[in-house]
Amino acid sequence: MTSQSIPFVKAEACGNDFLIIESSYMGSEPAALSRRLCDRHVGVGADGVEWVTLEPAAGVRARLFNADGSEAEISGNGTRCVAAWAVDTRGGSEVRVLTGAGEKECTLLGRSDNEFEFMVEMGHAEVLGNKTIAIRNETVNGLAISTGNPHFVEFVDDFPATWQARASAVAASPEFPHGTNVELVRVLGRNQIEFRIFERGAGETKSSGTGSCASVIAAIHAGMATSPVEAYAPGGKQVVHWDGGDALVLEGPARLICRGEFLL
Repeated sequence: MTSQSIPFVKAEACGNDFLIIESSYMGSEPAALSRRLCDRHVGVGADGVEWVTLEPAAGVRARLFNADGSEAEISGNGTRCVAAWAVDTRGGSEVRVLTGAGEKECTLLGRSDNEFEFMVEMGHAEVLGNKTIAIRNETVNGLAISTGNPHFVEFVDDFPATWQARASAVAASPEFPHGTNVELVRVLGRNQIEFRIFERGAGETKSSGTGSCASVIAAIHAGMATSPVEAYAPGGKQVVHWDGGDALVLEGPARLICRGEFLL
């Protein structure tokens, strides 16, 4: 690597992809640099950048910037990608990831080459209550939830062809001054749901870890599901355990894709 390049590792969790880069390369304008790196045409391409610093005693400090340059508190999928990178870098089976939403304990459940399976203690989640959002000529009813970052969950019978535009309008509503992630959820059974995700700062993505958590919490809170719940998105399955309190646990995969350098 030269002084005019940035080394990176690219990883994905259920199709949600991230660049993992040591924070020493962040520079003075991490938002602009993250946008460049995440551009899928003139950059490397990703949903976000996890800027990481190895800490003592199996810890990693991670600062997440979305593809549009906005900073986010946490990504559940991104946290597993960081944990996979940390295990690959220095070994072990327990990783503490220090995120903008607090410390998350990641336990390695299994590994095959560059594919990992983790259980992550996601910490406190809060059901904030029902909200009715006015968009265009209609209203959307849903449940506001915090999993360390904001979510708005709407239950649906199916996913309409124009759901992305509708979700984008909800995410930009003045009801959410800091924006929100939006999930459309179909309940398939007491222990299975399917969802679509429109992420704040990234748009439609293949999956979301915190989105899986919020979707399951909403279904359990509404009396339509019982923990544990399998959450299916286009990118794959994650499993959420929630007891109605602070015991929120997420299980899912992470895969290291490649290593390279971004030329400045």
